[in-house]
Amino acid sequence: MSDLLHKLTIGNVTLDNNIILAPMAGVTDLPFRLLCGEQGAGLCCMEMVSAKAILYRNKNTESLLQIHPQEGTASLQLFGSDPKIISEMAKQIEDRPFAILDINMGCPVPKVVNNGEGSALMKQPKLAGEIVKAVVKAVDKPVTVKIRKGFDEAHVNAVEIARIAEDAGAAAVMVHGRTREQYYAGEADWDIIARVKEKLSVPVIGNGDITDGRRAEDIMKQTGCDGVMIGRAARGNPWIFRQIAAWLQDGTVLPKPEKEEIKATVMRHAKLQLECKGEYTGIREMRKHVSWYTAGMPDSARLRQQINMAENFEELERLVREM
Repeated sequence: MSDLLHKLTIGNVTLDNNIILAPMAGVTDLPFRLLCGEQGAGLCCMEMVSAKAILYRNKNTESLLQIHPQEGTASLQLFGSDPKIISEMAKQIEDRPFAILDINMGCPVPKVVNNGEGSALMKQPKLAGEIVKAVVKAVDKPVTVKIRKGFDEAHVNAVEIARIAEDAGAAAVMVHGRTREQYYAGEADWDIIARVKEKLSVPVIGNGDITDGRRAEDIMKQTGCDGVMIGRAARGNPWIFRQIAAWLQDGTVLPKPEKEEIKATVMRHAKLQLECKGEYTGIREMRKHVSWYTAGMPDSARLRQQINMAENFEELERLVREM
């Protein structure tokens, strides 16, 4: 492997490489993680799971916790604001086959933030530290933390929160270079990632605006970060992991997948969705994925319209075949 593309050790876990699929609600479910793992993602992060939802045995939570033995290395992400609840739930699910436990301190969604969870924790450094400390004490698996630049531009405190997390026992910190106020708009600030990297001895993973191999190289050289985390650029594009790996390895630019490969992947994705979630939910989940897979293709708007009406696998298959 090259200097930029390398194995990455987080606690007692060594990843095959340092290119990571970011956790995304409604996206990084089991079927999508399987596809990204096959394309070379060194770590695939699951959708965030509420610690309270596990505590109260919420019926939808079990499907979020599904992990496939063949999916490679998985990171399970919990969110919550009560150190006791989040640490006890972490202990309760620790025997599941994930390798790393991540604590979400970056989610910008109002219903999460208004509960004092997700990126709201960046406004409470003391509580953030207590949560990490409690979870690290409760489980033997490595604990990581995903943060943002800060809550808003007036409170840019990623360095402070990252240091608190490391002091509390976090084995790595993932930094998204945007504030909560920005959501996903504007440019990601890579400088804040460099500043976090300067102050930490555990691995720092850079996240934000990494769309291809060249951008992955840029962020690593600019910030010194130990790995990259790919979020929105992976939607409808599991091939991004092999493309970034080839570029970081030796500057190879892999071609975009041929249309036949895209079609085959969409159908495989759909079959996995139906296996995991049944036809009704599986088909409806696939609608957004198909719109991401086909973005920019000729006549894709019409196809999306038709896919959004599809009610079963046969209809979806026919439409994809006609793509």
